[in-house]
Amino acid sequence: MTNDLHLEMNEYLPLRDVVFNTLRQAILRGELKPGERLMEIALSQRLGVSRTPVREAIRMLVQEGLVIMIPRKGAQVAEISEKDLKDVLEVRLGLEELAVRIACQRITEEELEELEQAVKEFEEAMKRDDLGALAADVKVHEVIYGSTHNKRLVQIISNIREQMYRYRVEYLKDVESRKTLVEEHYAVYRALKARNQQQAVKDICIHIVNQQDAILRSLEQMNKEEQPK
Repeated sequence: MTNDLHLEMNEYLPLRDVVFNTLRQAILRGELKPGERLMEIALSQRLGVSRTPVREAIRMLVQEGLVIMIPRKGAQVAEISEKDLKDVLEVRLGLEELAVRIACQRITEEELEELEQAVKEFEEAMKRDDLGALAADVKVHEVIYGSTHNKRLVQIISNIREQMYRYRVEYLKDVESRKTLVEEHYAVYRALKARNQQQAVKDICIHIVNQQDAILRSLEQMNKEEQPK
């Protein structure tokens, strides 16, 4: 169990949600490792809360797919598997294609400016070699989704995005992907600015496929490191 868990209280959220957000971020950052058991008593003591909000938070994490329940063992952090990754990316690819098609038709000049700024912020974060670039990467895609002005599509993509967080952390750790990631964002921005639907779809597909390849390299490296010497 990691010693770096810190409960960040929020007076506007139920304690269950505060615990959920704390555990979720610990999983996404890799502080709680794949396969690590989540024991209610240990977590409640570490966070200074009762077992009830911990139990409720774990149930929410199970619904998100970040935690699984093992018979006679209890909850543990879900492994990052190649099959899960490919399943999520298949769905995401289709949704991203749809989003840029619609965005080409509906994105406003203000949203184009916001997208350009988000791309620049991501570029600066990558120069700092800062894994906080994950938030900047998310922002780029959020602007694109929002520019579709389709609330239902944004809702569906947001659900898939939640499942992608862990994989994107691994993606940004990959040195090779960093060399092209910024340009991929700029390419999508230019296509949307030109309202070139065909080019935008092509560029977003390249982006997603490259992301899959980078994450698979990271997973392969992780598996090698975990193998006994």
